Amino acid sequence: MRWLAFGTYDTGRHPRVAVLIQGLRDSGDEVTEVNARLPLDTAGRVAMLRQPWRLPVLAWQLGACWLRLIRAARRARAGEPDAVLVGYLGHFDVRLARRLFRRPPIALDHLVSAAGTGHDRGLSRAGGVKHALLRWIDRTALASADTIIVDTEEHLATLPPQARARAVVVPVGAAHEWFRPPPATRTGPLRVVFVGLFTPLHGTETIGTALAALAGDDIEITMVGRGQDHGRCRELAAPNTRVTWLDWVSGERLPALVAGHDVSLGIFGSTEKALRVVPTKVYQGLAAGCVVVTSDTEPQRAALGDAAVLVPPGDPAALAATLRDLAADPAKLARLKAAGHELAVSRFQAAAVVAPLRARVMAPAETVRNERETL
Repeated sequence: MRWLAFGTYDTGRHPRVAVLIQGLRDSGDEVTEVNARLPLDTAGRVAMLRQPWRLPVLAWQLGACWLRLIRAARRARAGEPDAVLVGYLGHFDVRLARRLFRRPPIALDHLVSAAGTGHDRGLSRAGGVKHALLRWIDRTALASADTIIVDTEEHLATLPPQARARAVVVPVGAAHEWFRPPPATRTGPLRVVFVGLFTPLHGTETIGTALAALAGDDIEITMVGRGQDHGRCRELAAPNTRVTWLDWVSGERLPALVAGHDVSLGIFGSTEKALRVVPTKVYQGLAAGCVVVTSDTEPQRAALGDAAVLVPPGDPAALAATLRDLAADPAKLARLKAAGHELAVSRFQAAAVVAPLRARVMAPAETVRNERETL
């Protein structure tokens, strides 16, 4: 099967699309990339929601990227693909793909909704003008896709009924470079790592409070990243002098850095969005041979089972107690490392996670039509 991966996605900042492309190729499909990376990170997108008068900058940058995409797409259409994959944060790109590619089915990776992100970060309120605009962006993006890719059953349930029938659940998974077996033994203090953008979803205030409680323990912590709640997290964790703060680590170095730790922290937020996702960092931590400690939510419990340690969302005391327990029990730590890595190898490698997507896109057209007619 021939795929065209299309859009302004950035695999360095958002590895989800890289996993999808790897999985398709590992499954024997041919994938051509037509990508013009939008030079705007997550913080820049959030700033535009806070300050709408900056939206013309986004429009200008997006227009420049689209011109490059149109030229590249024309060259790529010499042999028209069997399907088009629009990468993560493709709310606008999918509209362009719909105009450029009339016949091939278009799959949109709808990992996050615009309205959900705005609400989660406190940037819009239900019934407000911003919220209505973000809902319109989501609705029109979903209408432009033949197949909608989401990451959990809980995310699937939030889609409008007419979109839900065209959706498929594809776990985020981890890219090849993250998979490495855990070491047989551990020496020295427990080493804990967190990687993220310090958003409310991550629950980084919860993490900061837990780190402060661990100030007297023989536990070393590395905090990687910056973002919305970074300052508050660092302020809360200030009593603990065994925390190392790194603004960021390149994508090439990050897998080795995480693998050098015993525990990888997931998310601990209690927002609506936090309760329905399994974040990228969880799959990466398992693949890297770490024990994953994350929040006890329905989707994470379903995905991870007993191969991770789950704590109540928003509970810093429970998080601190869990890390102390792991530091004191090397045998439990080793057992969980092995179980988590085994789960990642069996279920979360790229080829495994894209199997539902390939099955959906290759389904006979009449099957898809019948599903739509049952709504």
